[in-house]
Amino acid sequence: MKISFDNTFAQLSAAFYAETEPTRVKAPRLIAWNEDLATELGINDDGATDAEKAAFFSGNTIPEGAQPIAQAYAGHQFGGFSPQLGDGRAVLLGEVVSARGERFDIQLKGAGATLFSRRGDGRSALGPVLREYLLSEAMHTLGVPTTRALACLETGEKVARESMEPGGVFTRVASSHLRIGTFQYFAARGDDALVEELLRYAAGRHMPELREDDCLAESFLKEVARRQARLIAGWMSLGFIHGVMNTDNVSIAGETIDYGPCAFMDSYRSDQVFSYIDQQGRYAFRNQPAIGFWNLLRLAECLLPLLDNDETKAVEKAESIREIYASCYDKAYHSRMAAKLGFSAATEETTKLSANLLEIMEENYLDFTRTFASLAHGRLDVEGEFATLTDWQKDWRDLQQNAGMETSEAGTLMRGANPVLIPRNHLVHQAIEQAYEGDYTRFHELRRAWADPYGESWLESEFAQSPEPHQRVVNTFCGT
Repeated sequence: MKISFDNTFAQLSAAFYAETEPTRVKAPRLIAWNEDLATELGINDDGATDAEKAAFFSGNTIPEGAQPIAQAYAGHQFGGFSPQLGDGRAVLLGEVVSARGERFDIQLKGAGATLFSRRGDGRSALGPVLREYLLSEAMHTLGVPTTRALACLETGEKVARESMEPGGVFTRVASSHLRIGTFQYFAARGDDALVEELLRYAAGRHMPELREDDCLAESFLKEVARRQARLIAGWMSLGFIHGVMNTDNVSIAGETIDYGPCAFMDSYRSDQVFSYIDQQGRYAFRNQPAIGFWNLLRLAECLLPLLDNDETKAVEKAESIREIYASCYDKAYHSRMAAKLGFSAATEETTKLSANLLEIMEENYLDFTRTFASLAHGRLDVEGEFATLTDWQKDWRDLQQNAGMETSEAGTLMRGANPVLIPRNHLVHQAIEQAYEGDYTRFHELRRAWADPYGESWLESEFAQSPEPHQRVVNTFCGT
């Protein structure tokens, strides 16, 4: 097994991380290996057996060139600030540079206790490992920026949660694991020098074009705002609910990260919440854009000393991201929704039309993904489950005609914007339940299916159907 590591984060000041050796596990067994991603990263398995891969990605064998560390960060969790969180069950093996010159982290989740474990065991149950593998790879094929899944395995050991559950380790690939909470960790300690060191590192890694800007902090903040706006617009156009938009779960790179109590909704509900912890609905579906901005303000607070020596001017620069974020989000979201209805550009009329559709869907408990997929493929049967959309469809056709959209052009746009398949909660739940019995058949079926989420051939498959009432999953858990 050959991985060419090139570790830069470990060269930062010692306060950024703690050197951490993964804790060995009893009997690691490989469940899934992402060969395509491995090739993209330049990882040469060199004929390695599944057992050898399991040893590498469980942490039992440390690859040559790796520098295992746990990263430090803080974070606002459900609105309350925790000054020290950090990687409590994850170990960053190191970084690799792809053939395209892009840098990625390789991290093991569930690799054992670290300096930041806060009395936790540092382990992961198998369920969250399988969930993150399936959802992160599905999000990738859906075209939304995300961390990726390189491998997952079972450990041969049990972990204590609400009951004793089989353990697992997940290998996550990310553009980096830098978070808003990483900046908060040092800002909370009043260490402006380390905040600046982190800023220069983050900008150099993710936004090298900004390095010569007169005010790097301001340019960086604005670019992070744009990336977050586009990311959340992607979530909203697909009915995705992250579940825990804490600042320690917000990637500076603009990727979806930390698939804990997340889910794609079935029946459309703007107030939908899946996290069992979120009893107040802070991270409900409709709140995600506003929470995204709230989180950005926390980053802005960290950067205030670097924005301007004059506090008043620094605050003004920080607050300027409000308009940038709102404008970028509106443009990205309304463009996505227009495409879902077959329009090449968003207008006031397409925005109103999509909003009306969502209102009808919510009133009548229509399935979010099935409604749009049926529309895209000409299967919106107004005599059946979509009868409530009869009048709306007339308005939609009239607007298409007025816009001069060719049917073929509109159809191409819609089929490319409306997936047939999403990671249905009940299917993920089935895969996990079966895996706990030692059967990974469903897990691998879903892996293969979700590699092609836009395929029309899936329309009548069980993977594209709404769950029956007894199949619905109403709560998900983070797994810690």
